Amino acid sequence: MNAPVLEVTALKKHFPVRKGLLRRSAGTVFAVDGVTFKVAQGETLSLVGESGCGKSTLARTAMRLIEPTSGTIRLEGEDVTHLSRREMQPYRRELQMIFQDPFSSLNPRMKVGDIVGEPLKVHGLSRGKEKQARVAELFGQVGLRPALMQSFPHEFSGGQRQRISIARALALSPKLIIADEPVSALDVSIQAQVINLLMDLQQQRGLSYLFVAHDLAVVEHISHRVAVMYLGKIVEQADKRKIFGNPLHPYTQALLSAVPLPNPRVKRQKRILQGDVPSPMNPPPGCPFHTRCPHAFEPCKTIAPAFREVAPGHEAACHLYGVVGAP
Repeated sequence: MNAPVLEVTALKKHFPVRKGLLRRSAGTVFAVDGVTFKVAQGETLSLVGESGCGKSTLARTAMRLIEPTSGTIRLEGEDVTHLSRREMQPYRRELQMIFQDPFSSLNPRMKVGDIVGEPLKVHGLSRGKEKQARVAELFGQVGLRPALMQSFPHEFSGGQRQRISIARALALSPKLIIADEPVSALDVSIQAQVINLLMDLQQQRGLSYLFVAHDLAVVEHISHRVAVMYLGKIVEQADKRKIFGNPLHPYTQALLSAVPLPNPRVKRQKRILQGDVPSPMNPPPGCPFHTRCPHAFEPCKTIAPAFREVAPGHEAACHLYGVVGAP
């Protein structure tokens, strides 16, 4: 693996819940609870899991859009966890984000050319004709005609708006882009175009992606490595071939069993999980997945499994691997 562009260690984000007129504490939401991962130069690490597992919160916390409760965030080796807004600004050039909704993330009162050029203005990189030329170049790179620079966001389709968002993220030539479900709001045919565009840009520019998604078909297409999240924790992480070819954690196995196969003659045994996802305000003791796991045994109920390498290049947090007496 190349040197990491982004390195997150034991990251936590807890939200206090307050109720009543006096706003007294009524509990804590453990949205992200001790997550560690790295994103190397030129690679795509995908975060997958059910809705509410903490993927988007983790992405926004790693971006420093949300302040972490504890843990460490390093960008190219530099600790940026506790930097002030002003101290963080130079690092923003290396770290950009594509949001899920391509409409609400664009200012409806600004022309799209100004939206894409705004980062150049904020960071003092170019102005006037030089900025206009740079914006026109970015439009061309994402497959849009420069003549559209004078239009407003509402004049574009969803796919075109997401291309504008990508152009804005590319404006500062970042090394890492965090993409928070960038294609989930788009039609399937448009999804393919945007995913292929992101892959082409990665190859041309050597970009790194932290890609948040719940569509496993998209994840398999774009990823180099995959991290599976459940209830605020990463439960399995490996190369995509190992995750899709030999999933080790029971939760990952259940997720993959729900993915439809393109060949109708091939039947896949579905593993239907029992029960609901526990509340992140009151996570179960021991392994957070033990209340729904078909393989749970006694240690799972009381001892939290360590996240460790259980096969070469394959990490998982599960007592099925390495606990004496495991079934």
